[in-house]
Amino acid sequence: MSGKDEGRLNIVLIPSGDRETRSFSASYHALRAFGTVVVLVAIGVSLIIVSWWPLAVRSARASELEQELVRMSRDLERVDGLVQQLGQMEAQYLQLRNMFGSDGGGALGPRGLFPPVAEPRSDDRSGGGALGSLPSFWPLSERGFVTQGFHSDAGEGHSGLDIAVPSGSYIWSAGDGVVAEVGEDAVYGRFVVIDHDSGVRTLYGHTSEIFVERGEEVHARQVVALSGSTGRSSAPHLHFEVIVEGKPVDPLGFVERPG
Repeated sequence: MSGKDEGRLNIVLIPSGDRETRSFSASYHALRAFGTVVVLVAIGVSLIIVSWWPLAVRSARASELEQELVRMSRDLERVDGLVQQLGQMEAQYLQLRNMFGSDGGGALGPRGLFPPVAEPRSDDRSGGGALGSLPSFWPLSERGFVTQGFHSDAGEGHSGLDIAVPSGSYIWSAGDGVVAEVGEDAVYGRFVVIDHDSGVRTLYGHTSEIFVERGEEVHARQVVALSGSTGRSSAPHLHFEVIVEGKPVDPLGFVERPG
């Protein structure tokens, strides 16, 4: 129970059983002072929390920004490395354009840079005489897939090899020689004919890009064109012929299919 006594607050606690009764007494002035202190402390704590919270948020955000800056710095280093590599590739590209006499009109084709001219191996067939004077090398930088071979059946003969390869594959000269003809027609599309002496010529048809001119000397495994699907063609491939004294013969009698 509680009561007032001359400006004081008396609180009497009466426990159950035989325990001793206890009483507490405090003046209203002291209670008001205590309440004021509690309120002031609460206000102070609230002000501290309110003022500290934005700082805590900013500190956390600063830490996140620092980590993001570290990531961006690493990304920038990678980009710088790629830029350097791109610069080196561009320099090589320009060097090769100059070597091949490109006029900037896209003559390098979809494959971009040319592979180096392969050195003849000791086990390659040369067909007699000077190495590479006769066509003896596979006319592509890759094996490809022969979709149609040579056959001389009356009425439905096929004068060479059709080798399926992706568009833009490198076409090599099968031997040393001189470019006898560069042209385009409805059957072969864009084609190149190379004279290898001894009455032997090779023809490369359905090309997409040609890098040689009539009268130009070429070497075995020199890039002369890129494969395509020009002319009478349903898919990218190379039509390769070997012509002896004006008559097409089986190219596999001169060149070996890669293993």
